[in-house]
Amino acid sequence: MKSRRTLLIRTGHGSAGAASVPGLPEAEPARPPMPLDPPDLPPAPVAEPVPLVEPVAVAESASVAAPVRTGPVVPPPPTEPPIVPAPSYPETSSTTGTAPAFQSLFVDAPSLNWAGPGDSWSDAWAVQHQPPSQLQPQPQSQAPTAAAPAPAVGVGVGVGVDPTELPLTAQDIALIRDSLALVEPVADRATAHFYALLFLQHPEVRPLFPAAMDVQRDRLFRALLAAARGAEDPVALRTRLSELGRGHRRYGTLTGHYAPVGECLVQALARYAGGRWDAATELAWRRAYRLISTIMIEAAEEAARTSPPWWQGEVVRHEQRTRDVAVLTVRPDQAYPFRAGQYCSLETPWWPRVWRHYSFASAPRPDGLLVFHVKAVQAGWVSNALVRRAAPGDVLRLGPAAGGMTVDHASGPDLLCLGGGTGIAPIRALVEEAAEHGASGRSVEVFYGARSAAELYDLDGLRELAGRLPWLTVRPVLSGTGPAGGALTGELPEVVGRFGPWDGREAVLSGPPAMVRRGVGVLLRAGLPAERIRHDLVGELAAG
Repeated sequence: MKSRRTLLIRTGHGSAGAASVPGLPEAEPARPPMPLDPPDLPPAPVAEPVPLVEPVAVAESASVAAPVRTGPVVPPPPTEPPIVPAPSYPETSSTTGTAPAFQSLFVDAPSLNWAGPGDSWSDAWAVQHQPPSQLQPQPQSQAPTAAAPAPAVGVGVGVGVDPTELPLTAQDIALIRDSLALVEPVADRATAHFYALLFLQHPEVRPLFPAAMDVQRDRLFRALLAAARGAEDPVALRTRLSELGRGHRRYGTLTGHYAPVGECLVQALARYAGGRWDAATELAWRRAYRLISTIMIEAAEEAARTSPPWWQGEVVRHEQRTRDVAVLTVRPDQAYPFRAGQYCSLETPWWPRVWRHYSFASAPRPDGLLVFHVKAVQAGWVSNALVRRAAPGDVLRLGPAAGGMTVDHASGPDLLCLGGGTGIAPIRALVEEAAEHGASGRSVEVFYGARSAAELYDLDGLRELAGRLPWLTVRPVLSGTGPAGGALTGELPEVVGRFGPWDGREAVLSGPPAMVRRGVGVLLRAGLPAERIRHDLVGELAAG
């Protein structure tokens, strides 16, 4: 069967016709130009082909391969490693001196998906919807002010005095608790209404939040409620809120953002507090929020004098220890101060403005490198990206170090450490720090738990440390079925309870929240005082 061949001949408008082709019927004459036809354009110039890679000189004897498309080139690492400040014991902080100049080494990194203050999308929102003067940080001495008029001056308040500036009273705290009792059962609806008000009235703040709000939605609102509930404990409140204020710098939060948040919070509470909401309750909440925002602003402005809002870190090593666990080694772009036992928040270039918390798996090192153990969890955006997608050359963003699971190694009792799964990461960091700074004669006993022997991915490394450190004992614990291989069997908290007694010890627990809570209960029942039990439930923050 003969194949049929079709030849298409394209003619421009206004041409008299087409050249005839032998064997084919003559083309139809071209129609005259119509009024709505586009004008004839000159042919586009043909650009010279751009080479995919730079030409490289090769020896005559070597065969020259065809050009191969390569990925973007990661900027070369710094010639000298970052200088990490030596840890101080006890830990001190300095608020004086000249702030260092922070210049990132990875501003041109190919995989850095920049999103936040300074990117074009955020700037466009700020220009269109918010006067720039309202987004500038206020001086430290200037306290945040609410956007709406304050309630009327009450009894005992002088003329011209803003009643929201007065300290919280016992009556204010009672009113806050009564209104919280009504709001908490419908906190999901109150939260949705709060963010609807915030984004509708102040769209310029929307770029500070992730695109998907399913995880972030409850955090800010619930944190504000928890802070108001704890207003009667000023010391604990200031400690917690100061950490929040420093941490919120990584989102690009400025002093001018606090007033809109407070106003929308009051409006949402007024809607869902029902008959409990009156002028006195509103005044109590405004006083509470003024206290909360003032502490956070002061902490953020103090931190801004000595550190950047975030660091950028290049992944220099990615080790797949199990199918779901990876160990990442990251080189920060500048000195990153932290202590063993702390954690930080990480943002990947694939999910902008989505941050998750991970503990440091090593003590501060002379080369400045940071190590993280990450387990991919179901539907976890950040964890799956770090375990299954991250590779050397990718650039992450890191928030400041946080957490109080640090240990004074210069003196103190023997240590008892419980690490479940990737919770072994801060335990290993504490062991390394103790090896460098620990007092002689102090012993450390580590119980390392998992379901199967394959999940004890760091056991060999811990045993290698125990072989060099006579004061370190490592006991693996398996809770699932299968061969134990010399490990203890049972749930980790109960296995620890069978040993002991643990009188005189200081305990550190890290791992899944359920394991940490059970472990705390076992140790309390064993007679260990609560003040000697340390833990940070980072697992709840890192889920995702």
